[in-house]
Amino acid sequence: MALTEIDSVDRRILDLLIEDGRRSVKEVADIVGLSPSPVRRRIERLEDRGIITGYTAVVDESGLSPTFEAFAELRFAGDTKVSDITASVKGIPEVTAVYTVAGDPDAIVHFRLDDLSHLHQVIDRIRRGGHVIGTKTLMVLDSWQRGRD
Repeated sequence: MALTEIDSVDRRILDLLIEDGRRSVKEVADIVGLSPSPVRRRIERLEDRGIITGYTAVVDESGLSPTFEAFAELRFAGDTKVSDITASVKGIPEVTAVYTVAGDPDAIVHFRLDDLSHLHQVIDRIRRGGHVIGTKTLMVLDSWQRGRD
């Protein structure tokens, strides 16, 4: 996707929708100082250009079941393709995100798990996949995300 030029009003609209995707067009318009029609057109343009790709609910998983989060740093052999790094873990249901990164490690994987035993099982599964040459696991103690206060 080619980079798309956006102005400061578009950026403010994006920030407001990131903070609360259920904001009405009127509420966004009031905050940015425009009428609803141009704000609606700007949002539609951002959607059409693929900058806004969807809207989602933010769920506090701790209210659903006794889960915890963890990350694993993964290291691969030097000749492993980036697409193979992602493919090696994206089929694992406990994986919520995979970030391939430059440097060491090669990837950072985010998990949502039931307990420590479950974490062991998932890490063992990744290690048995054949491509991973090293792991480092980190358990999340607490978290904060912008717009989710």
